[in-house]
Amino acid sequence: MAAIAVFLISEAIPALRANQANFFTELTWNPNSEKSFGIAALAFGTVLSSALALLIATPIAVGVALFISHYAPRRLAAPLGYLVDLLAAVPSVVYGLWGVTFLVPLLRTPSQWLNETFGWFPLFGGEGIIGGKTMIAGAVVLAIMILPIIAAIAREVFLQAPRMNEEAALALGATRWEMIRMAVLPFGRPGIVSAAMLGLGRAMGETIAVALIFPATFDITIQILTPHANSIAANIANGFGEANDIGRGALIASGLVLFVITLLVNMAARMVINRRKEHARAGA
Repeated sequence: MAAIAVFLISEAIPALRANQANFFTELTWNPNSEKSFGIAALAFGTVLSSALALLIATPIAVGVALFISHYAPRRLAAPLGYLVDLLAAVPSVVYGLWGVTFLVPLLRTPSQWLNETFGWFPLFGGEGIIGGKTMIAGAVVLAIMILPIIAAIAREVFLQAPRMNEEAALALGATRWEMIRMAVLPFGRPGIVSAAMLGLGRAMGETIAVALIFPATFDITIQILTPHANSIAANIANGFGEANDIGRGALIASGLVLFVITLLVNMAARMVINRRKEHARAGA
């Protein structure tokens, strides 16, 4: 980790010195000609798309994990588990092509309905073009990509829940859902947080799929139904081949920001998990 950080910093310093704008607040990205570039719009798009993907994927993944571990018959649980795991083996470029050719046209009508019905809410607001290559389309693709990671880890955690606690809850007259709510979910909550953070890291670093879907704009807006979306990884993939020395340094500098964001997210998740472990020990 230290070696990666040193490499990123050493490669980014020349570009940051040549930059004529504020790297953290500038909304344009044109290091090749004007030596003016900023990370604000890219960082915002990265965080927003990943957060939306996590919001979509986590409830579904937890539900899938609970169904496989506690509801499905044994003959059905194993094939379903393998099927969910196989989703993680699909190349990201395939998800991106599927998103561009199938999902983007499919979401156009629902996006227009959401805009017309809930346009008063900033997230679904916007004027002009609604639908197409939007933030919500990229978030849905990212959610599908991180779903198997979250579901696989959550499934293994749920299967490790103390059997005695489950049987005790059932013996006291609890229904299966009440038993899961009282004995399985509290035990598996740290694992769910860990799984969600791993999925979030995958979503933040995803490159090809979002590069194919996002329209590569440099705007900061929470209107997820309009074609205004970009991310750090997608910008690196789109611009690295044509960049000069300063441009490559600028892209590496943006990669350094992504590196730091990912570290902070994982550190925050670790703090949450450790705190829950301390509470669990105190309660025991």
